[in-house]
This record gives sequence, C-alpha cells and structure tokens, in this order.
Amino acid sequence: MSLYIGREASKLWKRICAETTTEINLLLENWKYILGGLICQYIHGLAARSVHYFHRPGPILQDTGFFLLPELGKERAYVSETVFTFVFLSFVLWTFHPFILKSKKIYTVLIWVRVLAFLVACQFLRIITFYSTILPGPNYHCREGSRLATLPRPDNLLEVFLIIPRGVLYGCGDLIFSSHMIFSLVFVRTYQKYGSRRFIKQCAWLIAVAQSLLIIASRKHYTVDVIVAWYTVNLVVFFVDHKLPEMPDRSLGGLVLPLSKDGRMREEGTKLINGNSGDPIDRRSRSQANGKVNEDSDNVHVDVLDGN
Repeated sequence: MSLYIGREASKLWKRICAETTTEINLLLENWKYILGGLICQYIHGLAARSVHYFHRPGPILQDTGFFLLPELGKERAYVSETVFTFVFLSFVLWTFHPFILKSKKIYTVLIWVRVLAFLVACQFLRIITFYSTILPGPNYHCREGSRLATLPRPDNLLEVFLIIPRGVLYGCGDLIFSSHMIFSLVFVRTYQKYGSRRFIKQCAWLIAVAQSLLIIASRKHYTVDVIVAWYTVNLVVFFVDHKLPEMPDRSLGGLVLPLSKDGRMREEGTKLINGNSGDPIDRRSRSQANGKVNEDSDNVHVDVLDGN
C-alpha cells in the first residue's frame, strides 16, 4: 500500500513540475496581457471609490424587485457576499486544476488571459455607466443619515489612490451595473465553454440566478443594475470571445501550445501534462514505417500482376 501511494505521489509531483514548466512558458509569452488586466482591475476599483465622493444620499427609487422580494435586512446582508465568495473561489481553484489532475482541457495562463479580457471590457462599460448617472444608493450605509453615505474631501492624493477593503465593501454610487454580477457571469460563461461537468454547469447558472435575487433582496443594487449586467456581460463575452484566438483543447490529446509571437503553433511533447501515452516522435516514426511497408506491399502486388 505504501509503495502504491509513493508511486502515485511521484507521478503527481512530476505532473505538477511538468505543468509548471508549461505554464511558465505561457506566462512569459502572455505576461503583458495578465499585467494589463490586473492594472485595469485597480483602475476599476479606483473609479468605483472615486465616484463615492460625488454620491449624495436621497430617497430610494421605486423598484419592482424591491416590491416583489422581501428585504433581507442588515443582519443577513452577508448571504449574497457568501454566495459570491463561493463562486469566486470555486472558479479560481478550477482554473488551477491542470496542475493536479491528469484529465484537463485548459491552460491556466490562457484561461486567465481570456477572463481578464472579458472583465476589462465589461468594467470599462460599467465605469462609463455609473459616472454618467449617479443614483442614490439603496444599501443601508448609503441612505440618508448614514455617515458612510458620503466621503469627506481627501486630504492628499495618497488617500484617493489607496484602495482599502473597507472602501470596497462600503462603496456608494457605483450602481449601474453590478460588479458582482460581472464577475459571476464571466466565470459561469467561461466554465460553460471550457468546463467538463454538465451538472456543475447547470448548478452554476442556478447559483447566478440565486445571487441576482439575493443582491436585490439585500438592497445592494437596484433591479436595473442586475438586469443590465445580465445582458451586457453576456453580449460582451460573446463578441470578445469571437475576437480572441481559440484555445487548444487539451482533452483531445492535442500537444499544441500557442507560444510563438507570429501566431504559429508550437508542438509541446509533454505526455505527462496532456495524459498522452505515446511520444509524438515515436508516432511519426511508426507512421513513416507503416507507409514504407504499404509501399513495399504495393510493389510486390504489381510485380505479381506483371508475372514477375
């Protein structure tokens, strides 16, 4: 038993090392896109914090979702955040499964390049939208009488450019459209295309719907914020996805990685990563040998017909 565990552990370690080498090569080719996407995340956070300085609390607008869904209240506001955290962490862990599992379909670096491209496009539209019209926030800390509803004038530039977690959780003014739904829908659509478990895909869409209702019931967003997120994110992902080069499907046993700058594909003969049992060079050699045997057989057949 201990021998079997040791052998499996050795295979797992080799798989992790081989996958790490492959992902590092991909990261060296795509680091600019990853870095650009992360910088845009900071810019989005900065814009969301900055709009809080312009927010002015006022009466809550008439909202159909508020009329239909009962209010959860302050003490249960954590429910929607818990669901979002579960979706976020589950997706992040899934993107790193190629390091552990033998059966895999994606490359971690390439999937995050696509995800960041989707997020940046959606967040760019979101910044334009919530700066165009600053609505009075329906959340409890954004209402009239709350000291968090408005931010005092900053004392220095560092206070403006420094983003703290408390400011993210207690922001006001960045309403249309929901940032939580941007992340959730991008993650769900990405797994819908590149995931392999049908049951998880169905559950993911149900969770996205449930999160939408919880956000409205928690009064963190108006219903319009959630509805606009649903059709905007889906349309953005659809069009951006068609503009990006398609990722190679590793589940088909492909050994191709898009590592060359001129767009050509490079062969990667690593059977530990893709789970292929044969060496590409050996397969090519066997193919050539089979072709030579077939050619010799054809010559013998012609000789027999000619009477030689």
